[in-house]
Amino acid sequence: MEGDAARALVAEFSRPAVLRAVRAGLGGWRRAVLAGEPAGPFAAGPFLAEVRARLERERRPSLRRAINATGVVVHTNLGRAPLASEALAAMVEVGRGYASLEIDLATGRRGARVGGVEALLCLLTGAEAALAANNNAAAVLLALGALAAGGEVVVSRGELVEIGGSFRVPEIIRQGGAVLVEVGTTNKTRASDYERAIGPATRVLLKVHPSNYRITGFTAAPSHEELVAVARRHGLVVVEDLGSGTLVDTRRLGLPEEPTVQASVAAGVDLVTFSADKLLGGPQAGLVVGRAELVARLRAHPLMRAFRLDKLRLAALEATLRLYRDADGPPERVPVIAMLAQDGAVLRHKAERLANLLHGCEAVGLEVAEGIAFAGGGALPESELPTWTVAVQPLKQSVDDLAAALRRHEPPVIARVARGRLVLDVRTLAEPELAEAAQAVREALA
Repeated sequence: MEGDAARALVAEFSRPAVLRAVRAGLGGWRRAVLAGEPAGPFAAGPFLAEVRARLERERRPSLRRAINATGVVVHTNLGRAPLASEALAAMVEVGRGYASLEIDLATGRRGARVGGVEALLCLLTGAEAALAANNNAAAVLLALGALAAGGEVVVSRGELVEIGGSFRVPEIIRQGGAVLVEVGTTNKTRASDYERAIGPATRVLLKVHPSNYRITGFTAAPSHEELVAVARRHGLVVVEDLGSGTLVDTRRLGLPEEPTVQASVAAGVDLVTFSADKLLGGPQAGLVVGRAELVARLRAHPLMRAFRLDKLRLAALEATLRLYRDADGPPERVPVIAMLAQDGAVLRHKAERLANLLHGCEAVGLEVAEGIAFAGGGALPESELPTWTVAVQPLKQSVDDLAAALRRHEPPVIARVARGRLVLDVRTLAEPELAEAAQAVREALA
């Protein structure tokens, strides 16, 4: 039987993989014996079982699909925006073979890598030109490197923000080869503050949208039009980092107003940068829209090649933007938009269905209740989204052990822990995921 078990492993996992796992297992057993640890006698049966477990762990990819039951829609740790089915199909189509990435099919000559994306961004935002980099931090760095290197960038003190991953505006300005000039105060900055700070070395007036925090109360900031007017008087450029960015009037989703890319372009901002994988609901990318002559300078900058997108992300981005183009209102075929737009009746129905699927599991009790969810991803930081949840109090284990067991499930289920209970928020659970989440919880409780 032991020989049959070993042969079965080789047939399933390949001889090199089994040899690697056997050697690693034997090495661990020898080290335990030499260290005087209670390793026990060597037994082939249990040893081969451990080898199988090691091989199954190795075969499982580290990056895999997860079920988001946290209620945080744009969850950075869980990959931010889930993609629309159209975007996924576009990635498969161009990824399965060759693609018309940089060829003009009409002439046969080399073509523009982001031509389709640029045309859609211009149509949707009203900008003259556009380009795409691999994230918004790259887009900001590219803009400052192309337009402000060797000069000064003027920024309000209230906008010297840090985004996740230690992205700090002052450091990005320095990396772009420019000198930071701070104006105003944390809570109040006026157009006249920018005007007084302008000197011979000034190149850019930078405006940064505080995506992940708010300063409220005794505050003041110049409007886009005022800042543009200052720049025009001095022959300067206004660059705005909109952070999460949105092409949709968030009030139509029942949310507080978030500034749109279209509004900044209409106000005369020269370049606007924003993310594609947050409120836009596309793949990771940093988008730049604005004046054609400035976008051309970014496109010609040496960093552009380092920051450019591959064919898979370009395909997904173009497919996502087409959904915006073709929608009559908010494009609810984009999962992020659909999740943000869910109303209370839909959410309550999902929570009740999830509770029914969990009925009879080994828990002290289940509670269906209203709760609070969040947009996440540094977007709408003050906005609490009403939601519905199912709270589970385990009978035979701690709630932390239950949460850990769910993370080990295939696919992993990520939930919240609050007041000694596991909380499953249905705002971020797609309909097909309700049964999967319920099955994972039932297995973890058992």
